[in-house]
Amino acid sequence: MTTMAEETAVRENGATGATEAAGAQGRAAQAPGISGAPAREPEGVREPESGASRESDIRRHELAAFLRHRREHLTPEQVGLPRGRRRRTPGLRREEVAHLSAVGVTWYTWLEQARDIQVSVQVLDALARTLMLDQNERAHLFQLAGAVDPTPASRCQTITPALLQTLEQLEPLPACIQNSRYDILAYNRTYGRLLCDLDEVPAEDRNCMVLITTNEQWRSSIVMLDESIRLMAAKFRASMAGHLADPAWKMLLKRLRAESEQFREVWERHEVVGSRSKTKFFDNRHVGRLTLVHTDLWLGPGEGPRMVTYAPADEESRERLEKLHAVAVERG
Repeated sequence: MTTMAEETAVRENGATGATEAAGAQGRAAQAPGISGAPAREPEGVREPESGASRESDIRRHELAAFLRHRREHLTPEQVGLPRGRRRRTPGLRREEVAHLSAVGVTWYTWLEQARDIQVSVQVLDALARTLMLDQNERAHLFQLAGAVDPTPASRCQTITPALLQTLEQLEPLPACIQNSRYDILAYNRTYGRLLCDLDEVPAEDRNCMVLITTNEQWRSSIVMLDESIRLMAAKFRASMAGHLADPAWKMLLKRLRAESEQFREVWERHEVVGSRSKTKFFDNRHVGRLTLVHTDLWLGPGEGPRMVTYAPADEESRERLEKLHAVAVERG
């Protein structure tokens, strides 16, 4: 499979500020494989195989058409680019999509031409963000590309109506359902107000490792922040041992290392711990200090999805949880 580095290696060398027609003319002289240019194709591009399945060919053409349609229906203003005076292309130019997604212009052009190239999940994720795809469109993109979306699924088979009802019935106790990667798959209203306003966090960022290293409101709510990050990183390393080749795990680790110096430091310690219950302290912005006992309730035979619950450790925390629940209900 083509890596991000390989895909970026075929980045276009021509100017990208001219019109689509002028850009295409410049690329024809420079880009391998376009308009009959004889230069060698980069890695990741394969000649069509004899007897290739019709389904694969249809899928590539559907993917190409889908990308073109989404690109042509996005305005430069929507992605923070100036429109300019000489723009003739409807929507965004290919060069602009490639630049915003950090991939080569030539490579992206081949993708829209339905050529038989391998697409990594990292690039599909970048394209989905650049083209501002919603959940259904994103799922469609990955399906057409024959890839597995590494982000938490919006519809998880583990999250049954009965479990959602259980989360609700546990209130005012904060509770959520997480997987072993710390993705928050579902939560009740009290949990949604425990560390931050979780409803305002984009679905792709609802991961406890991401939140504890990058979200300032979440971080400020945790009393022993450094110890918590160290413990969570050690648990994450232990869980990742069974998922070393999983794209979703690798992408999350890459993101954490890129966005948090503190995470990089604790990750290099190679510490490993198992899951355990413990007392945690939170400074909630609505009700103040909370002392809660954290418990994991596993939903299967392995250490996969689990229900995370927080019970009050004292009467004062119990009363404050009831107040927090009232705040959550009032604010929807």
